Amino acid sequence: MDTLEQLGETIAGALPGTKQHVTLGELTLDVAAGEIVSVLTVLRDRFEFRTLIDICGVDWPQREKRFDVVYHLLAMRTNRRIRVKLQAGEDETVPSTVGVHPCANWFEREVFDMYGVSFSDHPDLRRILTDYGFSGYPLRKDFPLTGFVELRYDDELKRVVYQPVQLVQEFRDFDFMSPWEGAPHILPGDEKAAMAPGVASGGTEKKA
Repeated sequence: MDTLEQLGETIAGALPGTKQHVTLGELTLDVAAGEIVSVLTVLRDRFEFRTLIDICGVDWPQREKRFDVVYHLLAMRTNRRIRVKLQAGEDETVPSTVGVHPCANWFEREVFDMYGVSFSDHPDLRRILTDYGFSGYPLRKDFPLTGFVELRYDDELKRVVYQPVQLVQEFRDFDFMSPWEGAPHILPGDEKAAMAPGVASGGTEKKA
């Protein structure tokens, strides 16, 4: 059986314009967005990658082509996996691969729902995890941790209602300090204890 490097070179030879590399024991193909349908077709028909495991997204807000769309494929007979990755701009449309792998239907809907990446020729491109009235794309790096709206059941109206997010306290950013090492500074409320005789500023007793 060919090594991953040899397999990558063979696939790259059959798909001009693609780049392949092996990192941490995993083979990845970098392709242009417009070529994804033909690439997955060749991988299915010539190299036995007939099982589409997943499609996921990655957000790079500072990059010109903001999103990575990543396809994970499996060849059952040889038990080999391959990752196919493309870049897409915020307003760019990626061709749907439902015609190659029917299971891509829900995977592409999830990428659309979480990142806002649109897929052309998709038979039913709509949200799949969030509600119909949801605003924004939750897995984008600039999506606020609190979201934009919250929903609750209104007992008077007898239905679920949406309303702007209302925080009962300010958002806290925890520093996750180790309780065994202690804080390098005086914590609020410990000022008197730190000033007590025989106690150092760090809050621990001085040794003789």
